[in-house]
Amino acid sequence: MVFSSLLFLFAFFTPHLFIYFFAPKDKKNLVLLISSLIFYAWGGPKYLLLLMLETFISWYFAQKIATEQNPKRYLLLACIGLLGLLGIFKYTGFFLSNLQFFIHWPAKIPTIVLPIGISFYTFQLLSYVVDVYRNEVEPQSDYWKLLLYSSLFHQCIAGPIVRYETVQNEIDHRKVLFSDVFYGFRRFSIGLAKKAILANSCASITDTLLPGGLKGIHSQSALGIWLAMLCYMLQIYLDFSAYSDMAIGMGRMIGFHYLENFNYPYIAKSVQDFWRRWHISLSTFFRDYVYIPLGGNRCTTKKWVRNMFVVWFLTGMWHGASWNYIFWGLYYFCFLLLEKFYIKDRMPENCKHIYTLLVIFFGWIIFKYSDLAQLKAVLLGLFGIGSNGFYGMNVKTVLFSNIFFLIFSIVACTNLGKIVKKKVETKAQTNDTISAIYSIFDGIMPVVLLFISVLSLLGNSYNPFLYFQF
Repeated sequence: MVFSSLLFLFAFFTPHLFIYFFAPKDKKNLVLLISSLIFYAWGGPKYLLLLMLETFISWYFAQKIATEQNPKRYLLLACIGLLGLLGIFKYTGFFLSNLQFFIHWPAKIPTIVLPIGISFYTFQLLSYVVDVYRNEVEPQSDYWKLLLYSSLFHQCIAGPIVRYETVQNEIDHRKVLFSDVFYGFRRFSIGLAKKAILANSCASITDTLLPGGLKGIHSQSALGIWLAMLCYMLQIYLDFSAYSDMAIGMGRMIGFHYLENFNYPYIAKSVQDFWRRWHISLSTFFRDYVYIPLGGNRCTTKKWVRNMFVVWFLTGMWHGASWNYIFWGLYYFCFLLLEKFYIKDRMPENCKHIYTLLVIFFGWIIFKYSDLAQLKAVLLGLFGIGSNGFYGMNVKTVLFSNIFFLIFSIVACTNLGKIVKKKVETKAQTNDTISAIYSIFDGIMPVVLLFISVLSLLGNSYNPFLYFQF
């Protein structure tokens, strides 16, 4: 069950909100926990046991860390348990397939289904245990409340990675104002529209131009490949940020204040700036729990390079059990080194944004294709090598049929809307007419977006899919 489905909207989320708001105050957490467990079990009840097991490991060893004289031992045991389970379910097939390739063993690779959201809740529970060890949070004495934290359906399948310190007080003491409910509904509606209208349509254009396989790549023109990958670049931001918007919105409706996960990354003027804006919760996780413990930048240059390599290798691995994800992580590692040691301030100011967008563009191509033969074909095809010429009539048809939609999608990836909104709000403070019009528009916009999104879902045969092997 995904957020951008009619099943979720009308058969799950709406009844959940109705029951939650009418439940007694002391029963609201219980309603939220039951709803979260039902949501997670929808994808496979047996994997709910894995979530409960990881939560128990974290709960038990956090208690030990807080009370025993040798907390480091219990921290190590907790990390081994959590990372071990993540490794078994996510990376067993990857490692065995590489062993089979190099030494022809084992003869048969077992099929292990990847539980939904395992990377997210594993990292959340890791951060909880480490923060207890660092005395930054108090251990949660009630197992079921820690289970509520790890299973919150708002963010358990696509983030953001919510740290325990962010919600520890709100688990027991949260207040909900009407302004919170309205903001949450508005944010959820914006996220749903980004996913159902924009991201899904971008995905449809990409699939039309590159239907899959080497044959489809070679039959497309160079310009067609450029357009397809541009749409994929738009799609992946609109899709992933949409899930974060919806998670933040659903959390705010009931009093949880999740931190922002995206800050218009495509307006960045360097790769470093891009990663300060893209998937912020993941970047800060690796910074606080891997990079800084390794020594950060307070060490020799050689050790700093080592620290960066470890972080970006793990960043690639986290996104999926395939070599292209590792290459993708190391690709950014190389550009970050270039920016620090060579590019620095040498690049003209008016070229920085273009340079960054090109780096991101080619990075998403690496990210998309786990088949290295297809990856090579797309990269060569962009320059007319192995493609069906440089231009095709089908590209012209697709481009002009979707030109206004593509312009709107590009604008949606920028902060232009935020800038306009701020200016209108400033004007509204001194102009009653503008204030009245803006209030009406702000009030009906979420409803309109929700209505259009539902219509889009009703008429869209594209199957929503999370691009990350979480």
